[in-house]
Amino acid sequence: MARERTANFTDPASPLYGGPCLIIGEVAQAHDGSLGFAHAYIDAIADAGADAVKFQTHIAAAESTPQEPWRVRFSTQDASRYDYWKRMEFTEAQWRELKDHAEKRGLLFFSSPFSLEAVEMLLRLGVGAWKIASGEVGRTATFERMAASGLPFYLSTGMSSLDDIDAAVGMIRSRNIPLVIMQCTTAYPCPPERVGLNLLGLFRELYGCGVGLSDHSGTVFPGLAAATLGIAALEVHVTLSREMFGPDVPASITSAELKELVRGVRFIEAMRAHPVDKNALAKELAPVRNLFTRSVVARRDLQAGTVVTAAMIAFKKPGTGIPEGKAGNVLGRKLTRDIPADTMILEEDLE
Repeated sequence: MARERTANFTDPASPLYGGPCLIIGEVAQAHDGSLGFAHAYIDAIADAGADAVKFQTHIAAAESTPQEPWRVRFSTQDASRYDYWKRMEFTEAQWRELKDHAEKRGLLFFSSPFSLEAVEMLLRLGVGAWKIASGEVGRTATFERMAASGLPFYLSTGMSSLDDIDAAVGMIRSRNIPLVIMQCTTAYPCPPERVGLNLLGLFRELYGCGVGLSDHSGTVFPGLAAATLGIAALEVHVTLSREMFGPDVPASITSAELKELVRGVRFIEAMRAHPVDKNALAKELAPVRNLFTRSVVARRDLQAGTVVTAAMIAFKKPGTGIPEGKAGNVLGRKLTRDIPADTMILEEDLE
């Protein structure tokens, strides 16, 4: 079942224009080359309430050689890293099928390209924005082709120095293209000491654009913390189960955790959007407060004409009479009527 509203990048409610945080479920290679699993991830991410699904588009012959080394040797079925990329490939028709499925589920469709050929294919598919992977920052040919499309950029910074980011931002800005800079640390999983929430404020100050977090911690905590700082986008790797196969599983959250993350981010956004006036709130809650505060009452039956002493009074709920804090105004005064035990002593009962 499709969601009520499909996000898009020209909508004034888009995060590029100050709308709610775009929450991206990153599939990457979690499908392990299975088209069926890729479709299953789309459904899981949509069911969790995210806004977008992101893949990676690898064309082995266009980006790699059989000599490419393993970063971590995790697969026994692939003789080389090149063979692994080959096994991860989908045809253009299959990518179109995935994009159509995502859009029917109300999700924006992303896929990070890793070659000029991948860029061209994604353009033919009609993607709405570019998500630049950390290792692709500074690749002039692909950058220029993507920029020529005029589509918004979501720029990951995991392997980049500030000089690298400056250069990339300068090129994007020269085309007057909407930009979100994503803080990212290339560590799988990323420990808390390296998440780098401090960089969100730095990027916002340096570049005056939307900022986001591409999180590899395998927990919901960095995303929730970043949401309190007001981010435009949040990307998290997703796995259907922690028992799944693949190199990104330790850096991923489950689809059930994604659902909680989405709920948490939206809760935080609602809090940030509604600052509280403490005095106005106290006034609004005055009737409730009276149920919890205490009033001056007679400790025992008191007759008219009695001069009230401290031994004659007690303080009990509700707080709709003379407040406990003003009991001194009662002491030493004469009662004008009989007051039964456990009955409030009111101002009109006193001379």
